[in-house]
Amino acid sequence: MQAAARRELAERRAAVVRAVRALVPDLEFVNGGGTGSVQHTAAEDAVTEVAAGSGLYVPRLFDNYSSFRAVRPPCSPSPWSAGRGRGGDRAGRGYPASGAAGPDRSPVPYLPEGLRYDPQEGAGEVQTPLLGPAADDLLIGDKVWFRHAKAGELCERFEALHLVEGDEVTATVPTYRGEGRTFL
Repeated sequence: MQAAARRELAERRAAVVRAVRALVPDLEFVNGGGTGSVQHTAAEDAVTEVAAGSGLYVPRLFDNYSSFRAVRPPCSPSPWSAGRGRGGDRAGRGYPASGAAGPDRSPVPYLPEGLRYDPQEGAGEVQTPLLGPAADDLLIGDKVWFRHAKAGELCERFEALHLVEGDEVTATVPTYRGEGRTFL
């Protein structure tokens, strides 16, 4: 179904661009795509640029996309966690993604490896019980990193993102919030 839809969309987009260029011959930019279709849209002659959107941040929502390959997951630290006998309760956590509530919209524990939610809980506002072998080793003040489901949650709440290559922060870039922009 996706292949047929891509062909139809490419034909429609080309027809629209031809019609617009008949009225505006110096049309310079035709943006198309999104993370899930960026490589297909980029191959269209009618398109001059593509937008990868959330996929640039490699949030977990894209883990199962067959047409998009991620490089490194974005994470946010939980500033507080408590271990030893408390099952790794921690305050603060990643932010749930927009859209219908569900497991695919929740942040997931990423580091230390081996953490998981209590089946009776999830990412909470006050504290989030975490289970697994790594939870037993957490001490007060240890950081737990979570992967976000989508990128907007990061860009809406933080002023900058750190770009990481291997174990090194290679750059720090502003988010739209950091540039003083808001969209709601």
